[in-house]
Amino acid sequence: MTPEEVGERMVALLTAAEPDAPDEGEITAGVSGGGPGHERAVVDVPAARWWAALEAARDPGALGCDFFDWLSAVDELDEGFSIVAHLWSSRRRHGVLVRARLDRENPVVESVIDLFPGAAWHERETHEMFGIHFERHPGLRPLLLPPGFEGNPLRKEFVLASRVAKAWPGAKEPGESESGTAKRAPMRPPGVPDPNEWGPMKGKIPPPETPARRAPRERPAPPAPKTDGEGA
Repeated sequence: MTPEEVGERMVALLTAAEPDAPDEGEITAGVSGGGPGHERAVVDVPAARWWAALEAARDPGALGCDFFDWLSAVDELDEGFSIVAHLWSSRRRHGVLVRARLDRENPVVESVIDLFPGAAWHERETHEMFGIHFERHPGLRPLLLPPGFEGNPLRKEFVLASRVAKAWPGAKEPGESESGTAKRAPMRPPGVPDPNEWGPMKGKIPPPETPARRAPRERPAPPAPKTDGEGA
């Protein structure tokens, strides 16, 4: 099946499964990028149909996507979070990306570990990195972060504080090593706060000095024009 056919089949399955269900949002299908041989059907579903969508994709009588590849999320800022799962059919050799949008203030979606037990690790990681809660998951305990860690590092509002709280070893920017002569103002990546506004050096860093501009050099006077008697 082509990615277009996979997407159309998925939409038809979900629409036919509950034709009289209350309107929870539109179910749409598209195709990802990636070039020939790498495209995937992308099916957007309401968050309330997340579990049902993955069940429909797994159904051996329909798409037969029996292999769970990965699950993660994307921070869409004011639009909330997109949760995405990639499934693959080992027999029919086609895949599908199932995607749902979650509310930012209360990002909750149903766990799919009863459909794909391998999703347990992915849901734990997504929970601690984005703060998304998976209902019915038996153990959303920390997976990668140390005990007592506060915040969700993959949320875009999370402050990347390590380069402010602790000096970076070695030269951070061209010319910052002791042997360098030239030096420019260090550049801060997105998310790294100004050390003069956040952290242990707040308010203690003097403003950068403006380098003095060199006076323009005087141009030599043009040579005087030759007279008729010169050079003879």
